[in-house]
Amino acid sequence: MDDRPVGTRQARELLRVAFGPSVVALVIIAAVTLLQLLIANSDMTGALGAIASMWLGVHQVPVSIGGRELGAMPLLPVLAMVWGTARTTAAATSAQPSWFVTRWVVASALGGPLLIAAISLAVVHDAASVLTELQTPNALRAFGGVLAVHAIGAAIGVGSRVGRRTLTASPLPNWLPDAFRAAAAGVLALLGLSGVVMAGSLVVHWSTMHDLYAITDSVFGQFSLTVLSVLYAPNLMVGTAAVAVGSSAHVGLATFSSFTVFGGDIPALPVLAAVPSPPLGPVWVALLIVAAASAVAVGQQCARRPLPLLPALGKLIVAAACAAFAMALLGFAGGGRLGNFGDVGVDQVTFAPAVFVWFVGVGALTLAMSGG
Repeated sequence: MDDRPVGTRQARELLRVAFGPSVVALVIIAAVTLLQLLIANSDMTGALGAIASMWLGVHQVPVSIGGRELGAMPLLPVLAMVWGTARTTAAATSAQPSWFVTRWVVASALGGPLLIAAISLAVVHDAASVLTELQTPNALRAFGGVLAVHAIGAAIGVGSRVGRRTLTASPLPNWLPDAFRAAAAGVLALLGLSGVVMAGSLVVHWSTMHDLYAITDSVFGQFSLTVLSVLYAPNLMVGTAAVAVGSSAHVGLATFSSFTVFGGDIPALPVLAAVPSPPLGPVWVALLIVAAASAVAVGQQCARRPLPLLPALGKLIVAAACAAFAMALLGFAGGGRLGNFGDVGVDQVTFAPAVFVWFVGVGALTLAMSGG
């Protein structure tokens, strides 16, 4: 039992919410950066600038070096940051909180990272005066990225504790939590099945992946390529999901869909061995099964609690819209400019609508067959 005064406990919890995930990320980034500098037998000039730039990069803030922009940031770190923020805010929010305390929790979850973002921008700006190749990120873009990442995490964390109670007390439909759960099931199914397809493609293209590892002879270099591949694996899963629903993904001029592939130069990253090469075999059309199976998961979740026709359709449409929005957000976060390779990402014009159509169409059929 904690015998500390309530005010002291709350202050410690708010400090943990404000700085916990960000400080953990800073420690990991600092350790990785210093280890790389030591192995490369390099001096520590600009180490602080590199650490600050990488912390901002975790929040999808583009990094510019020598006039070349790295905007396609790996999704795994930002997803980990969202998870960390959600976890700390949920731990600091009780099931029956006062709105005053809840507002302080949310303010802490946003204020702490924004303070670190301001310090990071100042550090990068100072380092840019020594390392002329390094450029200071746009301040508005930096603060916006940090705010968005931690706002999403705080919303998930607080919503997991008080969301159902708040919706029950509101005039909104009681099936909204079920719709959100169905949307989450659809997104997880789509990404999970896309990951299975990606892993299978890596096995098929094992020799290509081996050749990509051969660009470096050092063990540390190959380890670094492996770490980068793991960090960018969620980006490739989102691209695979785009192909699965009938949209497309692109790496510069190279474009991939379920029906055609246009070749082009791609980065020498081992995980990109999974991308198909032209001519495209008919087996890739089977990717559409991934979209159908994910839509079935949405329909099954919506059918768990039977409703009359119109509310059931409303729940399905809301679930499909939320899932499409989440996938579009992941597609936007996982894309950007990748130096000389050009823009990397998914076709945002068709991605979200394709997810919505699949989830509504096949989901409605599943709902009807399940009697929901």
